[in-house]
Amino acid sequence: MTRYRSAFERLDRLGLRPAIALRRTLAEGYGRRELVRDALAGLVVGVVALPLSMALAIASGVPPQHGLYTAIVAGALVALLGGSMTQVTGPTAAFVVVLAPIASRLGLAGLLLASVMAGLILLAMGAFRAGRLIEFIPYPVTTGFTAGIAVVIGTLQLKDFLGLRPAGNPEHYLERVAALLRAAPTLRPAELCTGFATLVLLVLWPKVTSGRIPAALVALGSVAVIAAALSRWMPGFQVETIASRFGGIPATPPTFAWPWKGSIDLATIRMLVPSAFAIALLGAIESLLCAVVSDGMTGTRHDPDAELLALGAGNVVAPFFGGFAATGAIARTTVNIRSGGRSPLASVFHALFVLLAMVLLAPLLGWLPLASMAALLLTVAWRMAEVKHFGHILRVAPRSDVAVLLACFILTVVFDMVVGVTVGVMLAALLLMRRMQEIFQARTVAHGEEGRHPQMPRGAVVYEIAGPLFFGAAQKAIHALQFVGDHSKVVVLDLHSVPVLDVTGLVALESAISKLQSRKTLVILSGVQAQPRGVLGRAGLTATPGKLQFATSMQEAAQQARVVLTPTSETPVVPGTEPTTRPAGS
Repeated sequence: MTRYRSAFERLDRLGLRPAIALRRTLAEGYGRRELVRDALAGLVVGVVALPLSMALAIASGVPPQHGLYTAIVAGALVALLGGSMTQVTGPTAAFVVVLAPIASRLGLAGLLLASVMAGLILLAMGAFRAGRLIEFIPYPVTTGFTAGIAVVIGTLQLKDFLGLRPAGNPEHYLERVAALLRAAPTLRPAELCTGFATLVLLVLWPKVTSGRIPAALVALGSVAVIAAALSRWMPGFQVETIASRFGGIPATPPTFAWPWKGSIDLATIRMLVPSAFAIALLGAIESLLCAVVSDGMTGTRHDPDAELLALGAGNVVAPFFGGFAATGAIARTTVNIRSGGRSPLASVFHALFVLLAMVLLAPLLGWLPLASMAALLLTVAWRMAEVKHFGHILRVAPRSDVAVLLACFILTVVFDMVVGVTVGVMLAALLLMRRMQEIFQARTVAHGEEGRHPQMPRGAVVYEIAGPLFFGAAQKAIHALQFVGDHSKVVVLDLHSVPVLDVTGLVALESAISKLQSRKTLVILSGVQAQPRGVLGRAGLTATPGKLQFATSMQEAAQQARVVLTPTSETPVVPGTEPTTRPAGS
C-alpha cells in the first residue's frame, strides 16, 4: 500500500492525479450507509444502461454484447481512475456516427483497434494536461455538431424501426437517406407497430408516473412480451429480435482476448488515424461536459486531466475485453445523481449490475425486438438534438454565432463530425479575431487632453494602444502610427494596456519604430507589461539613447520628452535611456 501511495504522490507532484475522485471519497470516510446508497443508485443506472448499451452496439454495427462489455469494463475502470465523483461512463450515442462507418469497412477488429488508438490519444491529452483546453471549443460548435449527430443517429434507426430492407448500407448521409427512400416498399407493419408502441411508452411513462421505474425497463420489457406472444399466436406477425439477428447474448462475462487477428497492418492504422482522433476529441468533449453537468448538480468539482487519463485507460483496456469506445454519458450520470449516487463506486456498481444481468438474463435479453431498440435510440437522438434550445439560439444569437452553429450542424450531417468540428472551430476562431479587432483601440492622444496622460511638451505626440497586439489587430494599430511622427520629434507609445504581444505585432511594431527613427524621431515605449517586454528583449529591441527609450510611466515619458525637446537644459541621465538588462519575461 505504501508503494502505491508513493506512486500517487509522485504523479500528483507532476499535476497528474489518477483516481483522485476515489481517493477523496475514501479520505472523507466511506461507510455502510454510503455503500448502500451507491449500490441502489448503481442498480437504477444499470437498468437504464443495459438496453441502451446493447442498442448502441447494434447501431454501431457490432453484436449487442460488445456494448455490454464496454459498459462493464470501461464503466468500472474509468470510475476508479477518474476525476469526477458521479460521472457514469459507457457507450454513447454520439459515437455511433464515427463507429458505424469503421465497423462497416473493417468490421469489429477495426472498431476495437480504433478505440485503442483513441485511448492512447486521450492518455496523451491527459498527460499533457489538455483538460482545460476543451473549454476553448465555442458553444455554437458543440451545439451544432451534437444536433447534427442526433439527426444522423435518428436516420440510422429508421431501418429497424420501420423494418426496411434497403439494398445497401451507404456510408454517407445523403446516399443513406436515398437508400431508405428506395426501400420504402419493404416496410413491415409488425416492426412499425412494435417500434411505435415502444416509442409511445418511452415518451408517456415518465409523464404519468413518478419515474422511479425506468421507462426503458417498462417499455422494452412489456413490448417484448407482447411481441413474443403475438408472434406465437398470430400467423404472419414476426419481428426481428436480438436472438434472430445475432444469435442471442452470450451468458459469459467479458474475457481477455487479442482485439484483432494477425499482425497490424500499417495501412489500416493510417486509415484509422482520423477516426481515432475524432473518437478521442468527441470523447473528451462529451466526458468533460458531462463532468461539468454533474458538478453543477452535486456542488462538486472534477479534475479534467485525471478524467482524460482515466478515459484513455478505459478506452485502451476495454477493447481487450471486447468493448469499444466509451465516454461520459450525461443521461446515465443524471440518473445516477437523482438516484442518490455520490461517489465513483456508484458507477462501479452499475457495471457490476450489467455484468450480473448479462450472466443471468442472457436468454431473455435475446427476445428484445430490434424495432424497440431503435425506438429507444430515437428518444436518445431527440434529447440530444435539443430542438427547442437549438431554435432559441437561432433566434437570439448574433448572426456570426448562428453561422457557426448552422455550419457545424450541416457539415456534421452531410459529411461527418470531424469536418463539422474542424470548420466550426476555424470559423469561430476567425470571428473571435474579428471581434477582438473591433474592440481593439489605437489612437493619437490630443495635445492637452484631459485624463491620465500628463501634459507633453510641444513636438511630442502620444499614441495609445489598448488591447492585445496580435496578428488580428497589428495592422490596425500600427498603420496610423507610421504617419504620427511626420511633424513630431518625439513619439510616446503608451503600451500600458497591451497585455500580449505576438510575433506579428512585434514585426509590425519594429517596422513602425524603424520608419520613425529614419525620420530622426525619438520613440519612447511607456508602461510595457511583462509579456511584451520579454518579447521585445528576446528580439533585441533595447534602449538606445536618442532613438529608442523605455519609461515605466507616462510621467517618466513626459520627463524624457522634455529633456530631448528643451535645447537649453543639460542632458542628464534619464531613467529608461540606459540599455536595459532585465531578463526576458520579467
